[in-house]
Amino acid sequence: MGGTTSTRRVTFEADENENITVVKGIRLSENVIDRMKESSPSGSKSQRYSGAYGASVSDEELKRRVAEELALEQAKKESEDQKRLKQAKELDRERAAANEQLTRAILRERISSEEERAKAKHLIKVELLWVKPGVFTS
Repeated sequence: MGGTTSTRRVTFEADENENITVVKGIRLSENVIDRMKESSPSGSKSQRYSGAYGASVSDEELKRRVAEELALEQAKKESEDQKRLKQAKELDRERAAANEQLTRAILRERISSEEERAKAKHLIKVELLWVKPGVFTS
């Protein structure tokens, strides 16, 4: 099983003889577990494992615990993904609102500039009429 990168935390707990007995946070296939049993130094194919506190754990119990750990890890990942997605959507909404406000401000400024330009033209005409009467008679 592989091919995907993961930042999963793996926890190992050892018994008194420094043998690794519990693996948390990683999925093992039946073939891997069987190979590990076959390559054990004692040569026995025991269906019981020594737990972190000296209690015996069956293969089925170990599988159930590993499955629970993986399910919890997956649920945690999905929850984090949902949070990130929600944050991304909120940022998109904020960005769209900011762009809308910016566009409106630019339009207001253009209208204001156009009004100022029109007023200036009008004042020039009024001044020229005042100074030189009859110039703009048509």
